[in-house]
Formats: sequence, structure tokens, C-alpha cells
Amino acid sequence: MSPPRILLCGDVLGRLNQLFKRVQTVNKSAGPFDAVLCVGQFFPDSSELLDEFMNYVEGRSEIPIPTYFIGDYGVGAAKVLLAASKNSANQGFKMDGFKVTDNLFWLKGSGNFTLHGLSAAYLSGRQSSEGQQFGTYSQDDVDALRALAEEPGIVDLFLTNEWPSGVTNKAAASDMLVGISDSSNTDSTVSELVAEIKPRYHIAGSKGVFYAREPYSNVDAVHVTRFLGLAPVGNKEKQKFIHALSPTPAATMSAADISMKTPNTTLSPYTFLDQGSHSKEAAKRPSDSVSDSQYWRYDVSQKRQKHGGGDGDKMCFKFIYSGSCPRGEKCNFQHDTDAREQCLRGVCLDFIIKGKCEKGPECSYKHSLQNDDSQRTHRSENASANRSKECWFCLSSPSVESHLIVSVGEYYYCALPKGPLVEDHVLVIPVEHVPNTISTSPECEKELGRFQNSLMMYFKNQGKEAVFFEWLSKRGTHANLQAVPIPTSKAAAVQDIFNLAAEKLGFKFLATKSSKSSDGRRSLRAQFDRNCSFFYVELPEGTVLSHLIEENERFPAQFGREVLAGLLNIADKADWRNCMLGKEEETKMVEDFKKRFEAFDPNQ
Repeated sequence: MSPPRILLCGDVLGRLNQLFKRVQTVNKSAGPFDAVLCVGQFFPDSSELLDEFMNYVEGRSEIPIPTYFIGDYGVGAAKVLLAASKNSANQGFKMDGFKVTDNLFWLKGSGNFTLHGLSAAYLSGRQSSEGQQFGTYSQDDVDALRALAEEPGIVDLFLTNEWPSGVTNKAAASDMLVGISDSSNTDSTVSELVAEIKPRYHIAGSKGVFYAREPYSNVDAVHVTRFLGLAPVGNKEKQKFIHALSPTPAATMSAADISMKTPNTTLSPYTFLDQGSHSKEAAKRPSDSVSDSQYWRYDVSQKRQKHGGGDGDKMCFKFIYSGSCPRGEKCNFQHDTDAREQCLRGVCLDFIIKGKCEKGPECSYKHSLQNDDSQRTHRSENASANRSKECWFCLSSPSVESHLIVSVGEYYYCALPKGPLVEDHVLVIPVEHVPNTISTSPECEKELGRFQNSLMMYFKNQGKEAVFFEWLSKRGTHANLQAVPIPTSKAAAVQDIFNLAAEKLGFKFLATKSSKSSDGRRSLRAQFDRNCSFFYVELPEGTVLSHLIEENERFPAQFGREVLAGLLNIADKADWRNCMLGKEEETKMVEDFKKRFEAFDPNQ
């Protein structure tokens, strides 16, 4: 299948006649194109163009191909977007765009969606402290993108309205127009986000000029990023406002292709965020300087415990969110353990920050500080019940994908995963909402052993070996032990490839060799620390590799799957979202598995 064909456009400023005339021309000569993505101000900057704009919004003029925009500000924006927000078709969580009219979609807030196979992320609006309903992004929008940066997979396209501050650092001066490097219409928050998300393409508007920067390498990633700044539609200087792109989705690319670099590739322009700005300049500037203005979120001046490198009253967002901070002791903001503990106990983040939550009764988190030991047990029980209602893996939850279940025991059940890595990829899941399979009762452990032995015999009958792995997050989600069959011919290489992957991340596995699976799991219980995240993998010949994850360590949540995808030469399947099937296909997959597994199922 050929790669998708996308048109990128700068600030439209309401000039839809001119935009779509150009789109139709390009579509005839070089198309067909699948979509138009617009950055910068989309709505008119004066009332003179409002009638022309509304002709398209109200359906009197036709929009030729699907068009998406993030510049939700300008004349008429509030009226149009308020109507779109109230439309019943746009209710709920829609990251792929609110429909404004046929072929016109508003990308609201921030999000990530799949566009013709491409992973597209966006930040709508501009930075503002005024809290307007439209045209600005919120801290929650930024937080959502920071969470995205922690997930596996590569983002193909990242759309922002304003340029990232410092994007011209380390770029060739000969490629820059006059005024291109000034700070107007740039945003330091965008700089930080793009440095974390590491997209393959970053597209922005609002600067008034066209600029295609040389590709730059990313820290801790093999692929490069290309930045494109687009000029406004109909600009007097006749600078380029529309650009065609046909990228192969990263999810389908080989490791060799994704890591290719051209000779003009530069270093990242954003390395100053982690280097100079935290050493030479740290003593010269206040802690709320421009480049760090969005790195913190919490004012902790009244809190007791502050453990971090900073001396101010602002708290490091990364620490409160994930429990770690890549800046470590160099971070200018506080690593507050009290607020982190409240977050772990399920307290609403908005409540921690603002003292109130705007979601009201719709919020599923706690709206009181969890410090009273006498009340903690009762609250914990209520929180556990609430989690069970929302959890994908709890059998009592309305969210459970019951059609994927293949066998149910007393303490554990087996299910096929959404987006399986290979055929017969199985999850072994506790019936109760527990955070790991290591610290369970002896009865639970015995039943788990029966499931594991059954799966090993089933795989061996097919000429395959079983690899079991589990990621134990200290945040305490519902546990699942993953069982992946690999060809017997690959079994001898599996330990080497896990060790190699660990070496690339900067750690070494602790290896334990046991003749019995129960002995290996007993050693895991001895190593496990509830206050730390933990990863282990049980290999076919009885070796168990384990790693206790340190506080500030960056560890991929999908590490086990990514390593096995490399072993099996199916790198495109490392991200489970690339392997998702329709419900009918999943149901058939389950029926076929049950027939093959019936003779080995311990519950038959």
C-alpha cells in the first residue's frame, strides 16, 4: 500500500476560497491527497472575510478533501466552535477532530490520533494565562502530551500553532530569512514538548514566513525530526503556504529505515533546555524563567517535604506525574514527596493544585487529602471498588473485553490481548484487582503455575517455546503476565537480545537460573520492592531475568514486547495499537484459540 499523501498549510486567516482553489489545483496535478492539516490562525483576522468563511461552514461552498485545523481563534471562532461543541455527534472523547461541517474538523485541545496510518499529535490554540474558552491551550492539554511522550511508538506528525523557541539553534544561517530567529510567535512550552515527544515532522505556523529546517537528531532516539514553518495563505511576499508530504508511517518502517540520517543532519536545537540553561545560567535567573515556565505546575510553598535540586516554591511536573525526573539533581524545581504520595493515593491532581476540581461529580478521583490513617482503609476499599468498575481487566467491570477471555479459573483467567504481537499471544490475569502476580497467596501462585505449564505444553506441541514477562508499575495497575510463543529455533537467542536491549538502556539484568519455575518466582518475590517498579522475563530454559527500576530511570512500559518484536523481526508490531483487530476478527481469533487449546486448558 502506498504511503498517505498529506497537504500541510500555514495560517488560513479565513481565506478559504484561496486555500481550496490551491488545494484543488495541487490535487489535480500531484494528487490525489488524503487530507489537509492547517496550523496557525484558521479563522479570519477581520470581519471582511467572515461571509466567505461562513459559506463553507454553513455548507454553501464545498470543502474538497478532509481538512483539519488547530488555530481555533480569530473573528467568528467562538460562535462556530461553540456550535460544534454542542453538536451531539461531537460529544465524548474525540481526539480525531470535532466535525464542524462536511470535511472540516477542529482538533481541540491536545491529542494523538491515527490519520491514514500516520500517528498525528497536536496542541491546539496558543499559550495564554487568561483561560479563554477557545484559542488557548490549558495545562491539562500539555500534561496529556507529556503523558503521550512516555508511551511506546513514534509520532509521525506534531502540529502546533506557534514555533518552538530555539528551533534555529545549530541550524545553517544561510537557510534563514531576516527576522526568522527572533522570539516573536514562538513558545518555550512547544520546545519542551517537541523535545520530549520527538516527532518525525513538526509543523507550525504564526511566524509569517516559510522555513524548512535541516533535520536534527533527537536525544535518546534513533530517528530525526524535520521542522516546517509555513507562511500564511495569500501572503504578499508569496512565500510557500502549502506543502505536500507523503511519509511512510513509522509503525511500518524497518529499524534501518527509521534511523537513516542525511549528511546535513544537525544536533538537536533543544539541548540547551537540559544543559546551559541549568548550569551557567541557573545562578543568573529566577526559577520561573522562560524556558522552564511550563516544566513545573505546582506551587508547594506551604508543603513540608521538599527533596529536589531547586530552591524555589514551584514543583517539578515530571516528578509529581511519573515519580521521576530526567533532570535529577540539576532540576530547578522541587521534587515534593508529599504531593507525589497524594497522587499515588488517588487524589485528583486538580484538587492538589487548585484546591478544587472543575469536573465535579464526573471526576473519578478523590477530592480530599489522604493523611488520616484511621480513614485510609475505608477509602482504599472505596477506591478499589471504583477502580474495578473502570478497569479493563476486572471481570466485574463494564469495560472488560469479555469476548477475549479464553479460560477462567478460581484466581486467574486467560485472555487474548487487543493487538496481539503474534498468534497465540496470551495474557494471564488475576481475577482480583491486584497490581502484580508476584506477591499473591500460595493458592494463587499454584493456579498461575498450572496456567503457565499448560501454555508451555500447548506452545511446545506447535514447535514453539514460551516467554513470560511482566511489567510491575509502582502505580499499581491491574496485573497481567504476558505469554508469547517464539519458534524453538529462536529460543537460544532470546536471553542475548534481552541483555543487548538492557545494555542500550544502560542497565544489566540480574539473571537467576532455576530448574523449577516455582523456584525462579520465589527468587523474584525476594527481589521485589513495592516502592519501585519492576520488570522480569522468564525464559524457555528456566533462566529469569529481572530488573528493579530506579527512581529516575526511564524505562519503556512496552519493553518486553519491543524486545520480542525485534527478535521475531516484526518491529512494526512493537506497538500494540498497530495490531488491533475489529471485534468480529477478535471473536473468531478467540474461538480458534479455544479449539486448539482445549486439550491443554487446566479448567476443562
